[in-house]
Amino acid sequence: MKDLSAVRADVETLQRLAVKTTELREFIELGESDEALESEVGQELERLQTGVEQAEMTAILDGEYDRHDAFVIIHAGAGGTEACDWTAMLLRMYIRWAERHDYRTELLDTLEGDEAGLKSATLLIAGPNSYGYLESERGVHRLVRISPFDAAKRRHTSFASVDVVPDVEEGEAVEIKPDEIQIETYKSGGAGGQYVNKTESAIRIIHKPTGIIVACQNERSQLANRNRAMKMLAAKLAQRERDERAAKLAALGGEKSAIEWGSQIRSYTLQPYTMVNDHRTEVKMPNAQGVLDGDLDQFMWAYLQQRRRTPAA
Repeated sequence: MKDLSAVRADVETLQRLAVKTTELREFIELGESDEALESEVGQELERLQTGVEQAEMTAILDGEYDRHDAFVIIHAGAGGTEACDWTAMLLRMYIRWAERHDYRTELLDTLEGDEAGLKSATLLIAGPNSYGYLESERGVHRLVRISPFDAAKRRHTSFASVDVVPDVEEGEAVEIKPDEIQIETYKSGGAGGQYVNKTESAIRIIHKPTGIIVACQNERSQLANRNRAMKMLAAKLAQRERDERAAKLAALGGEKSAIEWGSQIRSYTLQPYTMVNDHRTEVKMPNAQGVLDGDLDQFMWAYLQQRRRTPAA
């Protein structure tokens, strides 16, 4: 039923685009217009073009988990306080991107930096095809700017890693044995009043065989946080299995994975000029602030087109 609902939504979208295309064509063929009408038609054509491009992006999303919701996990890398601030900026960027698409966001866990920003953050983005779009964001993101934390106003380079895993259904999750995990409780941080400060409702789960750590402090009860954390752990373990299979296939083909720590997928330069450069697709956008405000679709679209041209083995 879930798949049927998704297909029905796609069909309805295409039908709306077809009707709008016919209406605009008939209006233009009438040849009657003035400046006000031309402006209105131009705006409608721009909206139609955006809708068609969005539909084309959706059509490429044919992966096993592309239609799922997504967990976005961001970790600060080299750069100290500057990297923690960069992590917070990336979190804001993905929340803004989700808002542009009317997706629901839920901040599941954060670890504050020593002076500013965040050492890590886990965000759930829920909406049609959210994982399919956000998968393109996996990798290392580099920021170059004059640091607001440097009294000498020197230019700094900092890094943050972004991991994206699908929110898998219960039946799709990998088996997790009780003796393979270590569960820790701690007091939730951030806003929440006395209840949050006095109750150890936050949960951290360590998967001993792999060393994967997940945490959740968003829910009010310890049980709810535990269930959410277990779901995240299952998703990360499933993603790990897929990555291992992909790595084996790449090794057989003589290729190396480009998504790993120390190999940035995208650079954001704010000084001495502004430019965002995706190193995989060579898409460049001079409006760096627009990108940081969530304008990511051009990068995602180019990545999806590249994936369609070079499908996985």
